[in-house]
Amino acid sequence: VQRAQADIQETTLAVQDGRFSFVSNPSRTDQFQNVADKYDDQIGRDESVMGINLLRRSLLYFHARGTVLEVGAGTGRNIAYYPSSSVDRVLMIDSSDKMLLQARKKIQGIEKPKFACRVGDGSDLHEFPDQCFDTVVDTFGLCSYDDPIVVLKEMKRVCKPEGKILLLEHGRSKTWDFITNYLDKHAERHAKNWGCVWNRDLDKVVEESDLELDILHTWHFGTTYYMVCRP
Repeated sequence: VQRAQADIQETTLAVQDGRFSFVSNPSRTDQFQNVADKYDDQIGRDESVMGINLLRRSLLYFHARGTVLEVGAGTGRNIAYYPSSSVDRVLMIDSSDKMLLQARKKIQGIEKPKFACRVGDGSDLHEFPDQCFDTVVDTFGLCSYDDPIVVLKEMKRVCKPEGKILLLEHGRSKTWDFITNYLDKHAERHAKNWGCVWNRDLDKVVEESDLELDILHTWHFGTTYYMVCRP
C-alpha cells in the first residue's frame, strides 16, 4: 500500500503543473524495455482471472487465417492461440527488442504455424506492400501508440481486401461512468508504469480509421473491446 501511495504521489507531482504528461510523452513506451522480463508474470494472473486468454483464443481460432501479421506483439502472448489448422505463418513485430526476446523463446520448437519475430513499428509498415496479409492482428497494443488511427490505417493497407483485421483492446467504458472516471484518474500513472494509454475512445478510433466493423463485443464493464474488422 505504501509503495502504491508513493507511486501515486510521484505521478501527481510530475504532472501537476500541466507542462508534462506521461500519456502524451512518446518516450513512455521505453517502459516496455524495462518491464519485458517480468511482463508475463505480472499480467498473467490478471488475464487468467479476467478470461482474457479465452478472448484471445476465440478471436484467433474463429477469425485468423493464412498469413498473419501481428503488430505490437510484445512478449507473444497470442502464440499459443493461433490455430495450426487455418494459419500458415505469423510474423510478429514490436518496437521493443526485449519484449520480442521473450516471444522468441516461446516459438522455439513450434513447427506449425511458422512464427517469425522482427523489430518494427506498427505505425510505419512501409516495408510491406499493399494487400499482402490475410489477417492482421493487434491485441492490447493500440494503447501504446501515439496515434492509433495511423496504426489502423497501416493495418488496413497491408490487409487483403477479403482479409480480416482482428483487435482485442482496452478503452473507455460507454456504459459505466465510474469505471471510465477511474481510468481517467489513473491514466497518467498507468502510462508511466506500463507505457499504455488505457482510456482511449476505441469506437471513435476505429471509426476514424475507416475500417468496416463486422463484430463488436465488450467485456469487463465495457472496457475490453473484441473487434473483427474488414479493410
